[in-house]
Amino acid sequence: METRELRYFVTVAEELHFSRAAERLGIAQPPLSRAIQQLERRIGVALFERNRRGVALTDAGQVLLAEARVILDAVAAAARRTLRAASCTNRLTLATKAGANHDLLRKLLDAHAAEPGAAEIEVLLCGMGEQAPMLRDGRADVALMQRPFHSMAGFDTEDLRTEEQVAILPAGHPLAARTSLTMADISDVADLPLARWPCLDGAYPPGPGPEIHDQSQLAQLIALGRTVAVTSASARSWLWSAHVAVPLTGAPPVTTVLAWPAHSRSPAIARLVRTAAQL
Repeated sequence: METRELRYFVTVAEELHFSRAAERLGIAQPPLSRAIQQLERRIGVALFERNRRGVALTDAGQVLLAEARVILDAVAAAARRTLRAASCTNRLTLATKAGANHDLLRKLLDAHAAEPGAAEIEVLLCGMGEQAPMLRDGRADVALMQRPFHSMAGFDTEDLRTEEQVAILPAGHPLAARTSLTMADISDVADLPLARWPCLDGAYPPGPGPEIHDQSQLAQLIALGRTVAVTSASARSWLWSAHVAVPLTGAPPVTTVLAWPAHSRSPAIARLVRTAAQL
């Protein structure tokens, strides 16, 4: 298979419309259709069902879509990392969710900067759940992530800190006066639906609560009394006076980790991991 064919296939699979896919790719529709047919012949299976109602992925097409995205990310990552290696700069890009773990990150950066020959660290702030895609496609070399909220598949990790989970509520809500809560206490409150975080695939679970895209949006919605959030205890560092954090009993602990691609042989990453292990 050629990466060009895979890129064409992914675009058609996302659009489920050959004309729109061709327009997005900047090519005419006939060569796009021929490329998809050639890919199907090369693999030996039908990837799309074509009928008067439109285009749909077959079961085989669904599998290839997931695999093709991984392959194209890996190709892009290889190009980015090769370019960085060719630049001969002692520099690493670290991805982290905006507003999260800033005390731990500061300790890590300060400790690393004190090491002889330490790489310069560029901090790349991202939205909810974006760290793993950035690692996989080469935009980041390392990332701060949290188990069990993020998938660690394909990464090596170094544990940095384990903490309890808390519920962040509006200060004036009756539940905010409690000394502890359970998930059952907050999962079905009529006037305070649970905030919805993106799943590992980037999609949001169904529910009445708002979809959360960044921390500032979450903080504002909680302060307005529109939602309650479940997160790690370190979130207390960004609370406003309009927020209250209440410990959650029975919730699994959250472990913040430093993550990097499992196949990495970067001496700069190895030095940063050694520093992280000593924190």
